[in-house]
Amino acid sequence: MERTNCFRDFAKYVSLNVLGMIGLSCYILADTFFVSKGLGANGLTALNLAIPIYSFIHGSGLMFGMGGATKYAIAKSQNETSTANRIFTNTIFLALGFAAVFFILGLFFSGTIIRLLGADEVVFEMSRTYLQVILLFAPMFILNNVLLCFVRNDGAPQLSMLAMLGGSFSNIILDYVFMFPLGMGIFGAVLATGLAPVISMFILAPFFLLKKNHFHLTKCNFSAKFSAGIFSSGIPSLITELSSGIVIIVFNAIILGLEGNIGVAAYGVIANLSLVVISIYTGIAQGVQPLLSSYYGAGERSKVQALLRYAFTTVIVVSGIVYTIVFFGAPQIAGIFNSEKNALLQSIAVTGLKIYFIACIFAGFNIIMSVYFTSTEYERPAHVISTLRGFIIIIPMAFLLSAIGGLKGVWCVFPVTELIVAGIGGILYLRFRKRTLLKTDTCK
Repeated sequence: MERTNCFRDFAKYVSLNVLGMIGLSCYILADTFFVSKGLGANGLTALNLAIPIYSFIHGSGLMFGMGGATKYAIAKSQNETSTANRIFTNTIFLALGFAAVFFILGLFFSGTIIRLLGADEVVFEMSRTYLQVILLFAPMFILNNVLLCFVRNDGAPQLSMLAMLGGSFSNIILDYVFMFPLGMGIFGAVLATGLAPVISMFILAPFFLLKKNHFHLTKCNFSAKFSAGIFSSGIPSLITELSSGIVIIVFNAIILGLEGNIGVAAYGVIANLSLVVISIYTGIAQGVQPLLSSYYGAGERSKVQALLRYAFTTVIVVSGIVYTIVFFGAPQIAGIFNSEKNALLQSIAVTGLKIYFIACIFAGFNIIMSVYFTSTEYERPAHVISTLRGFIIIIPMAFLLSAIGGLKGVWCVFPVTELIVAGIGGILYLRFRKRTLLKTDTCK
């Protein structure tokens, strides 16, 4: 029975969360599709220049959500109710503080930021509009991510999934309505995206109104200790998302020099599809995190190891399916977003898809390893993995490989980086493996 329950819980949490994360990632993919249909290559370029800031906002929400929820799950498994509530309260305070910064940037600095990101006069106004609205809705994105993580760790993964899917489907519907029948252009696309987390939180609301939640805001002083723990556990999730934004910014700058706006538009197709694929691995990681944290907090170390094996097996299967689809379907995938039938955009995107997505299996491994370490309170290896793949290796590699191989070199950056980091992550796992072995439990 114990063995059955271990796998059954894994299948339940992971499948629900993968579905939810795919839905969540479709916020931007829906924008990409409808913008490509309504505004063509210039619209895609404008969208791709603004997307990195969305990654920063989404990453901040995941940092507080995953960091706070991980600590909450451990405290809950040890029956420390007061500590669990204080962790939730401090998480909300931190999240709202960060959200206020993004909101202020949206009010006063959106034009400056988008110029720094490389927008020329052709796409400046569209990019500025998209960026400003995304920043103004930052409090909604961040708070929604925090609540989704805590609800999932509070034993309601189904509700978390429904909220993510509800927000995503509403975004797709509103994208179409705002852009085509109402003719609102790129403002309509970003308004639909901004309203999605609001709708998601409405779906979560009955969970709190009916008092099914076990976490509550409580009167307490701001705790530097709790805050440090939240940041430490959540930073890998932030860096995982930030790396997407950093990669897009660096790649945009390099590709602008190599192929101009058409190159950036082609990369927009690849980058936004990549966000969806990465969301599958993030969904696996976030799905297994509540179980890892709970089993770790309860001292059931063999279940932790069993869950890790299940997660890696899932990554291998998913990666095989994804790359097969991308490799053989690259022309059709590129064509979906190439409404103007631009031959250069099509050629660049097809080649890029086939090379770029070689990274799938290595990226999945790295994301799982990072969450494994944070869920078992070994944050330092997670920080190493996240920092290497988000900053230290990928940025120099982008300039090096683009100088050697031009645009094909750019497409190789992601696979090479993830492969190197996966090797380092494997070494770190072997080094810490003995600390995670259970002495008595026999879950397989």
